[in-house]
Amino acid sequence: MDKQALRERVWDALERSGEARFPFPPHGRIPNFAGAREAAERLAARPEWERAGSIKANPDGPQLPARRRALRAGKTLYMAVPRLRDEQPFLELDPDRLAVEGVDIDDATTVRGSGEHGVPIHPDEMPAIDLILSGSVAVTPSGARVGKGEGYADLEFALLREFDRATDDTTVATTIHPMQVVADDRVTPDPHDVPLDLVATPERLVETGAAGKPSGIDWDALAREKRAEIPVLDRLHPGAGD
Repeated sequence: MDKQALRERVWDALERSGEARFPFPPHGRIPNFAGAREAAERLAARPEWERAGSIKANPDGPQLPARRRALRAGKTLYMAVPRLRDEQPFLELDPDRLAVEGVDIDDATTVRGSGEHGVPIHPDEMPAIDLILSGSVAVTPSGARVGKGEGYADLEFALLREFDRATDDTTVATTIHPMQVVADDRVTPDPHDVPLDLVATPERLVETGAAGKPSGIDWDALAREKRAEIPVLDRLHPGAGD
């Protein structure tokens, strides 16, 4: 099924059912949903989450409860600068530093708060990432993921992989509403799509058994204009300096 058609179907279903939550409308974004806190709790009960010391998370509303849980559990949280537009394209939220500075975790984990309280950091200064939390519009039981269509989540993974901060063994998880789970034959992943290992809903957690994460950046699939807007990629490109 065409990915955009699938997105529209999921967004419409969440809106019609009343299961969508602020911000409205759910269309055009990673949709927030009723039960996001419970889905985060279910994910946090997993051993992959419990043993993770460093988590890279998306900034969207439905994953806010999980981001807050991560910092409260003493995990270091990393969030990407919007569109990876800065020389140091990630923000580090260290719970120990935030505690010393008296920063409120509820504030630090919002989009605005992460920009205010996060420390800009380059991938080569980051530790190995133990778990990646991704936002999703639709997922399949076998781990295929459809985002909102801009491709930044997959690009962030590929960038971390280029710097050996992510590997095939890095757990990739999402929290979603059950309405966002679609049949496997609804999604045909692209080669650069990052599969999900764990899918948490308010009612259950699915181990997808997905294998084979992208090995790095697919330069042929990355438009030159987009690369030029992301300083770290422009320097990393094999033809840089030519």
